[in-house]
Amino acid sequence: MNYLPFLLAIIFLIVLLNIIANKLKIAYPILLVLVGLAISFIPNLPVVKVDPDWIFFIFLPPLLFEASWNASLKEMKKWWRMIGSFAFLVVLFSAFLVAIASNYIIPGFTIALGFVLGGIVSPPDAVSIAAITKFVKIPKSTSAILEGESLLNDASSLIILRFALVAVGTGQFIISHAISEFLWMIIGGVTVGLIIAFLFIQFHKRFSTDTSSSIILTVIEPYIMYFIAEKMECSGVLAVVAGGLYMSQMKMTFMNSTTRLKSISFWEAFSFLLNGIVFFIIGLELPEIVTGIHSKGISITTAIWYGVIVTVILIISRIISSFAGMLATIIFRPNIASKMNLTIRNFRGPLVLGWTGMRGVVSLAAALSIPLYLENGEIFPQRDLILFITFVVILLTLVIQGLTLPFIIRKMKPFRNLDENTEISRTKIKLGLKTHIYEQLKIKYENCDLKENLVMQRILKYWEDQSKAQETKWIDEDIKDVLIEIFELQRIYLSELNKDPEIDEDLIRQQIHQIDLEEERIKYIK
Repeated sequence: MNYLPFLLAIIFLIVLLNIIANKLKIAYPILLVLVGLAISFIPNLPVVKVDPDWIFFIFLPPLLFEASWNASLKEMKKWWRMIGSFAFLVVLFSAFLVAIASNYIIPGFTIALGFVLGGIVSPPDAVSIAAITKFVKIPKSTSAILEGESLLNDASSLIILRFALVAVGTGQFIISHAISEFLWMIIGGVTVGLIIAFLFIQFHKRFSTDTSSSIILTVIEPYIMYFIAEKMECSGVLAVVAGGLYMSQMKMTFMNSTTRLKSISFWEAFSFLLNGIVFFIIGLELPEIVTGIHSKGISITTAIWYGVIVTVILIISRIISSFAGMLATIIFRPNIASKMNLTIRNFRGPLVLGWTGMRGVVSLAAALSIPLYLENGEIFPQRDLILFITFVVILLTLVIQGLTLPFIIRKMKPFRNLDENTEISRTKIKLGLKTHIYEQLKIKYENCDLKENLVMQRILKYWEDQSKAQETKWIDEDIKDVLIEIFELQRIYLSELNKDPEIDEDLIRQQIHQIDLEEERIKYIK
């Protein structure tokens, strides 16, 4: 119980930082990493110890599941070549360069330890990128590539990390054995994830779970996928990603509108809290990490320089990979290149794509998951230094790249025609939907005596007018502001009315819920 006030204070601080970040229009992970650093300088704070074996299991499955749940499999299929190259080839390339460089510049750092560090810091963070790019407009193709890459690169980097940890522990690396394990981790992980996702969907359908039960099930589902896959010695990360993507495509069939609406808010809050807690954990452990570095005879200045060098390697390797991907697309996929406005002279797009390599919570969780001891009982070599370098990389990429990325996009304007195709598609969908509804109503009720059914007359008249309307933009920002103000006045009135003891509070809550839904609908009208 002594830790309860401290934990509540951390949660409150995480929420406060998000509020400040929104006010400043910067990504909240940037503030989290800065405050995590500041916490390390506060004396006499409680020491929070989390078993390294539990770090992945607690934090990774729900974060990956939430990202998969919101991903577009359709867009991922469209850009699968680019996503695959960034998620696997670029991660391997980055990890390789980090391993070689760290082995060369850090005394006592073996190639195996280098790949441990490389596997940890090679994957860009989905949450950080999404939080930063929400303040600027980027085309759907670019966001789909970043989204798909962030889902798969975690799996590839953690597979590298797993093999590197084995090499550190055993001192050997057998290629043939590694290839067979690698294939099983991919195939087995995807298979386990899909099977478990299918079984859970059938459970949702057959037992008609209510909203609360369905949301609770979505919380335990990624943990079960991850646990079973890891027990079968395949990739728990790929199991969660594959299962999450499958359930995301099927959620219209086994979830009602209320569950879908509420689950969005729940998962946004839950993943946000988990991200914040990880950053605070590293902040609380930094003093011990620094002490461990000093005990090995490494100065803090030297350790910081190691982190700076690794960061520069990661940034350069990603930019090089982006240009290589652009050239490959222009040469081998000219039709795709034309859609993305890729030309030899258009260096801005690949440069911006290369600048989106912010690291975050996955790298932190991976670093914290390094075991304290090897299987033979010896202390894991250079663990504190790896943790410190990881934090420096995250700090530098979030602060430098994260703060400058929106400015670079606005200044360089690498993307063209962001809204033209979107507006055409939106208009087509709206008009097509209205016409479809009107035609379906006519077919369904053609034998109905409409002269005696005034309700159907009004409904058909409304949808007939809507299907003939060519102007779909009936509301502008000024009208939105007025409507939102009216909604707020309604809430105030209902809150006052609720003080009347004769009024049923459930009816008041239902009415406020309807107002909230209407306000959300108005906000998304374009």
